[in-house]
Amino acid sequence: MVFAVAALSIWWRFEQDINLARARSVQGSALIATRCGPIEVQQAGSGVPLLMVHGSGGGHDQGMAFAGTLPQHGIRVIAMSRFGYLRTPMPADASAQAQADAHVCLLDALGIPRAAVMGGSAGAPSALQMAIRHPDRVSALILLVPLAYKPQTQVESAPPMPAWVSEVTQRLVGSDFVFWTALHVARDQVIKFVLGTPPELLKTASQHERERVASMLDNILPVSARYADMTHDSAVGQHLASAPLESLHVPTLVISARDDGYGTYAGARYTANGITGAKFVGFEQGGHLWVGHEDEVMAEIVKLLAPLAKP
Repeated sequence: MVFAVAALSIWWRFEQDINLARARSVQGSALIATRCGPIEVQQAGSGVPLLMVHGSGGGHDQGMAFAGTLPQHGIRVIAMSRFGYLRTPMPADASAQAQADAHVCLLDALGIPRAAVMGGSAGAPSALQMAIRHPDRVSALILLVPLAYKPQTQVESAPPMPAWVSEVTQRLVGSDFVFWTALHVARDQVIKFVLGTPPELLKTASQHERERVASMLDNILPVSARYADMTHDSAVGQHLASAPLESLHVPTLVISARDDGYGTYAGARYTANGITGAKFVGFEQGGHLWVGHEDEVMAEIVKLLAPLAKP
């Protein structure tokens, strides 16, 4: 009897939390009809248009979290949900190239001739492809802890995650209940392996930084509304190909941390070195969520975009 009551109590709490998460996941967003299909978007701020392309496990909500305080600095943040995330459907062709073309379709639907684009984590491949395929539509390129190609001859910046970690992570993100349970009983491990960030960094981080990480972690729920493209992102990450970086002539900023659990540092530096005039900002610590460097990251982005502001 005691076990049954406890189980019911846990399930009731889960149902309450997941319903709140579902409601939160659509808050502030709208579904925009484009010639590439419907795309979910949330916007904030005014000024220089910035298309924010979120990472794995995200959506428009994660995009806004990546954008941080940018809407307060004369920047119009347009955070979209990529293919298969939340209310944006998954098409037959969900390649980075097709997603890049859809980014342009979204700008067309919003009446924006040119915008900066920021790709965070697994959102970087399509952001990069947008700059390559549609250079006339991109005013600046920002790659934040990017999933990016590097030659096999280049040393990894972080050891690959063990196979068992990948298997456990796949199980976690395959179920709302399992992920919700992990958040309550093994939160530090989820931060380490799902967010790719050393949890010990949060002990000395500011209250704002801790709240930012907590929000990004909790907002992965409902994971069931994000799972389809999370598996696709994993496949993309295993088959990254080189890109004609030398063809890019756009103001570019690339940021990563050496202790990023997803090992983005090496690929980020390689990408920055391949783009003429690109600036690379590398931190020794910070993990995949650049903990302890939020103010620096925002300042670097504002500095890059400031010249684009209309007089």
